[in-house]
Amino acid sequence: MQPGLVHIYTGAGKGKTTAAVGLGIRAYGQGLKVLMVQFLKGWDTGEMKVIAGLGSYFQLFQYRANGKFTWGMSDKELGGLKGEMRISLNYSTEAVMSGEWDMIIMDEIMAAVNYGFLPMAEVVELVKKKPLKLELVLTGRDAPKKLIELADYVSEIVAREHPIEKGIIARKGIEY
Repeated sequence: MQPGLVHIYTGAGKGKTTAAVGLGIRAYGQGLKVLMVQFLKGWDTGEMKVIAGLGSYFQLFQYRANGKFTWGMSDKELGGLKGEMRISLNYSTEAVMSGEWDMIIMDEIMAAVNYGFLPMAEVVELVKKKPLKLELVLTGRDAPKKLIELADYVSEIVAREHPIEKGIIARKGIEY
């Protein structure tokens, strides 16, 4: 049995989720069972549509009551979002400890921690106690040093140019 490793995709550049989904599809293609838990995402994306058609060996879990970005939320909505993130972390913890999955992707977990919706200490503990065979993938900007120290792979995606700087908004099929 090969040990499972910890991957982090971080940085301000575009492509962290895309890289994680690509890794998940590679694992799925080799017969591994993959779970992707999305934190702070709740809109209809291209990758969601593909994953939905893959069956029980590649599952997606999202728990978002609304698809708003955090900067567009009221204090009440932000409080509700904190509860949603707690549900997602609890679900992730159960999945990690279940031994049912070969790979678990925790997409935008860094943002959930950095915005104060989840305590970093709990995420650190979850990484430390993951089963030996589990491949664990964490994504999001500004990965905390404590998580980076636990990772086997750390990929920092740098933004050199981005169309938003030219006023080009997110495009269906490219950014989502």
